[in-house]
Amino acid sequence: VQLQASGGGLVQTGGSLRLSCEASGGIDTDSSYAMGWFRQAPGKEREFVAAVGWGTNAHYSDSAKDRFTISRDNAKKTVYLQMNRLKPEDTAVYYCARGSPINVKIDGGYDYWGQGTQVTVSS
Repeated sequence: VQLQASGGGLVQTGGSLRLSCEASGGIDTDSSYAMGWFRQAPGKEREFVAAVGWGTNAHYSDSAKDRFTISRDNAKKTVYLQMNRLKPEDTAVYYCARGSPINVKIDGGYDYWGQGTQVTVSS
């Protein structure tokens, strides 16, 4: 299974970006897996941003809640992260992941990771 993340870029404070992560390979039951977004800023550990389970139940970090929306299109094997009202502290490399974690907020439970897409928010 390969995960291809895209949609990052440079945006001003208050702007929006939509990240996409498309899965290829694997079997058609990909929809049974959780998909998550994590991010890593320079000098910091990777942190959870958002995740969506096999259905539509979504989970968010406190920093993402009310600003970001995660969604998935199982037919396209793609998960999206709509990011609104971006702040400079959202600057990081964003990674998508797929797996069957017991806790979707813990990165160790994911089996596959995308290559990351850079998000830079200027002040």
